[in-house]
Amino acid sequence: MTGMNEQTPEAKAAYDARWKRVMDCIELRQPDRMPVGMFATFWLAKYGGISNRELMYDGEKAAAIATRAVLEFEPDIHSPFVLQTASGRVLDAAGYKQLQWPGHGVGDNQPYQYLDREYMTPDEYDEFEFDPTGFYLQKYLPRIGEAFEGLDEMPAFPGLHYFRLLGAMRNFARPRLRQALENLIKVGEEADRLALQQAAFTQNMTALGYPLSYLATSAAPYDLIADYFRGSTGMMKDLYRHKAKLHKMLEKAQKFLTRMTIGAAKATGNPIVFIPIHWAPDAFMSEKQFREFWWPSFRQMMIELIEAGVIPMPMWESDCTKRLEIIKDIPAGKCLYWFERTDMVKACEVLGDVVALRGNMSPSLMTTGTAEQVDAAVKHLVDNVWNKGGKLILDTAFGIPDETPVENIRAMFAAARKYAG
Repeated sequence: MTGMNEQTPEAKAAYDARWKRVMDCIELRQPDRMPVGMFATFWLAKYGGISNRELMYDGEKAAAIATRAVLEFEPDIHSPFVLQTASGRVLDAAGYKQLQWPGHGVGDNQPYQYLDREYMTPDEYDEFEFDPTGFYLQKYLPRIGEAFEGLDEMPAFPGLHYFRLLGAMRNFARPRLRQALENLIKVGEEADRLALQQAAFTQNMTALGYPLSYLATSAAPYDLIADYFRGSTGMMKDLYRHKAKLHKMLEKAQKFLTRMTIGAAKATGNPIVFIPIHWAPDAFMSEKQFREFWWPSFRQMMIELIEAGVIPMPMWESDCTKRLEIIKDIPAGKCLYWFERTDMVKACEVLGDVVALRGNMSPSLMTTGTAEQVDAAVKHLVDNVWNKGGKLILDTAFGIPDETPVENIRAMFAAARKYAG
């Protein structure tokens, strides 16, 4: 008799076969069949018959629904469903200001809404470049979360020494700073609870024979600055008004993002790192700007991740077809490129001998199409990518759209096994 969460020999064989299938794709070997991935957020609420808000605030229920979905569809890799959905209590504890979520700023059955704002002003580039940690603690964090308010009263640590260091500790007796530290303990407790719920789900899926596709996440240096610091309007102005300072910040961000990402991947024991890409699409900037501002820091980051044994999995949002020749310049057999709306046939032609591909079933098709149309779309990818030698992990474009009928997901998985099984 096996213990709780202990793999049976049959489950271990299934787990190993699924993971080998994925790694064969990544390393540009021919798998025994085309693997299929599964990534979802609030679609799980639809699948489970509950509200988005209920999914966000009940980690055990989220894990139970996700388990049912994995067992029904039997993907080769699944995503960290609990972390992706059940974060409501952590967000509440942090008083998080950069996001609205079901029941907090949007309706109970609406998805996340990111608030694109200027969280760092242009005259603060130099301050960030000089001391990123100090800027985070005293300026940035109090702007993005109520729990961090009061950290602005922390002492400036660079330069503190000897009795000057001891004297500066008086700041920690201030009521606002003390309250912030107490708040952070509560945030930490909720974050730890969520992490343990995800760990239990992962262990259960492993015991049942289903590998987790990734756990660590990261960001491209340009996207980090544009999304979370300067905001879209500020960043687009900086391309013209603050070029030199932006280049310095990109260099700095690349270094600490790379270090953070390697550490996170090593800690999880899973080499794949999910990197959602927001600002690379064809329509967002010119090719000249892409080559100057966006690509160099991200390419350097990927090279250093690869050298550390990490497998970058950028999720190229929107249409990046015009970028394909540029983003091909990476070591072969070391990355997994996930495409949302990019022409996958063209991606296979340009990138097929360099990277494995993931995606990219159309969101509109999955949401409004019929099961027969989904079947035909899978066959198109099999005929024009998989059968042409492309190493493809079939998946939806960027997760299963929230409104997707369950029968369309069933059709996608059935077609993958029918045409490339």
